[in-house]
Amino acid sequence: MTIKLWHCHNSRSLRVLWALDEMKLEYELHSMPFPPRFLEKSFLQLNPLGTVPYLEDGDVKLTESSAMLLYLAQQYQQNELCLAANHSEYGNFLNWLFQSDATLTFPQTLVLRYSQFEASARQSKQVSNDYALWFIARLKRLNEHLLKHDYLCADKFTIADIAVGYALYLGELLGLAQHYKPQTAAYLLRLKTRPSFINTVDIGKEVANYKIKAFTLDN
Repeated sequence: MTIKLWHCHNSRSLRVLWALDEMKLEYELHSMPFPPRFLEKSFLQLNPLGTVPYLEDGDVKLTESSAMLLYLAQQYQQNELCLAANHSEYGNFLNWLFQSDATLTFPQTLVLRYSQFEASARQSKQVSNDYALWFIARLKRLNEHLLKHDYLCADKFTIADIAVGYALYLGELLGLAQHYKPQTAAYLLRLKTRPSFINTVDIGKEVANYKIKAFTLDN
């Protein structure tokens, strides 16, 4: 069976593309313009939510990027990119993996929505600014961890780094990287120089209809 991934450039599906390249797994890719629920309406027949990423692997159908990372690492025994359940840092591994969305990309989606995705009349500088500040404030735990570690878990690169690294990359696209602590900026650079990130970051650009614009944060 073939892994199938539906992707939009610079969306959270970049996490999955990056992971697939790190894992050297074969896959079938469908790149779409954003948002696909409006611009690629046939996609709704596969994923009624209309969100990306969307992954199929046989009977398995997934809509959450962090779940895809964990599924692929465990299903395809990518032990170097994952931690076993009996590992002493497994709890931290899961926490970083899910914090990447619940804590980090959640406020970013609101910055994007109210600074550029909504119609002009519905955009809000105050909402965008508040959630940009929220994102920066939620980096505190990561900032402290990176003072003593190059990676998030077990002193090695894992899918948790892919998940959190994407959130930092999206923050960079939004113009928020100037507010990163030096160790966090160095961590993002370390991730961006990995061959698999370089191999996948521009995939889908040729059909992308939207470029994320930098947001000016008022402190």
